[in-house]
Amino acid sequence: MARRQFKLPDVGEGLTEGEILQWFVQVGDRVTTNQTLVEIETAKAAVELPSPYEGEVVELLASVGDMVDVGAPIITIETEPGSAPAAPSEAPAVPAQAAVAEAMGGADEEPAVAAGLIGGEAPGGRTAVLVGYGPRNTTAKRRPRRAVHDGAHQPPPAGDPEVPGGPLGSEGVKPVRHGGLEVGRLVEAREAPHAGSAVPARTIAVEEQGEIGKVTVLAKPPVRKMARDLGVDLRTVTPTGPGGTITRADVAAAAGPSAVSLAGESRPSTAREERIPIKGVRKMTAQAMVTSAFTAPHVTEFVTVDATRTMDFVEQLKKHPGMAGIKVSPLLVLAKAVCLAVRNTPEVNATWDEQAQEIVLKRYVNLGIAAATPRGLIVPNIKDADAMSWPELATALNQLTETARAGRTAPSDMAGGTFTITNVGVFGVDTGTPIINPGESAILAFGAIKPQPWVVEGVVMPRQVTTLALSFDHRIVDGAAGSKFLVDVANVIENPIAALLF
Repeated sequence: MARRQFKLPDVGEGLTEGEILQWFVQVGDRVTTNQTLVEIETAKAAVELPSPYEGEVVELLASVGDMVDVGAPIITIETEPGSAPAAPSEAPAVPAQAAVAEAMGGADEEPAVAAGLIGGEAPGGRTAVLVGYGPRNTTAKRRPRRAVHDGAHQPPPAGDPEVPGGPLGSEGVKPVRHGGLEVGRLVEAREAPHAGSAVPARTIAVEEQGEIGKVTVLAKPPVRKMARDLGVDLRTVTPTGPGGTITRADVAAAAGPSAVSLAGESRPSTAREERIPIKGVRKMTAQAMVTSAFTAPHVTEFVTVDATRTMDFVEQLKKHPGMAGIKVSPLLVLAKAVCLAVRNTPEVNATWDEQAQEIVLKRYVNLGIAAATPRGLIVPNIKDADAMSWPELATALNQLTETARAGRTAPSDMAGGTFTITNVGVFGVDTGTPIINPGESAILAFGAIKPQPWVVEGVVMPRQVTTLALSFDHRIVDGAAGSKFLVDVANVIENPIAALLF
């Protein structure tokens, strides 16, 4: 048997760190190849990582909420004799930096992972790391846990090997590392820290270093997360659980009676300020927007449009047999209008290459749709949207929205966008001045469609009206080109029949 460590791979494109969102396994669990181990969040998306080995989980080297550097080990698995990395699959791999292309390592020297296997090199110098690589031909089984009675350590069942490690403070205590630095020490909770006391399963003990010195804290991962959310220092909490463990009630008591519910937990309501860590998608978005705003000279133009015919057209599409079972909205008409208008004004679908001092015109449209998710704003895109029919584009829009809301948008779905639509109308907003998505030359804001008085052939009558706002990079798109594009889009919104003229 050998112990092997799984290192955090680069699941995006040159990303340097990821946050542990949740563990699907605990110390003592048996895992199979390709079984999901952990969910992490990078600056681009949330990703589930599978196990490259079959065996028993010996250590979790990072806790929920920890930011872990790419290449740092996050879990140790004691593999079975003959256990090998997962079999190859035809599923596409995920890009990885050369420095961390070997996603697995461990205390024992082991041969390089073969190309095509999880952790091995894939076409294009990438590394296979995501769920779905190789067949899943076995099911996960949990090993019977050892009980502790009267301070005596009971022997494991027959055939169940003893896991190295001992009581707190023994040589079996393992370091918890963050970015290569030891920030705490982890020990299996099945070893009783106090004679005559049993510790609940899945409880971990961390020897934390702080201003008040080293204090051993026994608490389950959900309790630790609750403490972080409430801003409670676990070293100052008086434990009341079995074996000196800290419970949710202990954390709630330490937070004070004037706590209110937030995200399923309680937190103090007396604080006049709250600090929210800037990380993950929010951090990436902030950096990208600052870069865009201070790199590309933005110009924004507006046009107010009578969208009554578009609303009628949407109702007709809903009843058409070719759109049966497909959700249709005015956003579909706008998306099609953008794809068509790009043909007349390719500058809005271009990139500024600073190094080469060239403007790169794209002869395809990867249409990005800005989506607000619980983890922040993301912009997944529909590849080759301009080549899609109405039903295909409607289906792609629905899939994009559902995936984003579920927080399952893959990094590849957010790469390579050429033009972006931000639908601020869903929030009841009339218009705005959107910031261009980095690497693109324009972005279109779609305002709310509302009934307003409108002059039609000299007569004022109520019509469905909306406002479009186009921000563009004035290095690439001049005022005339931007205006032409915006008018072309507006013409389709005013009368969808105009789509036939492109």
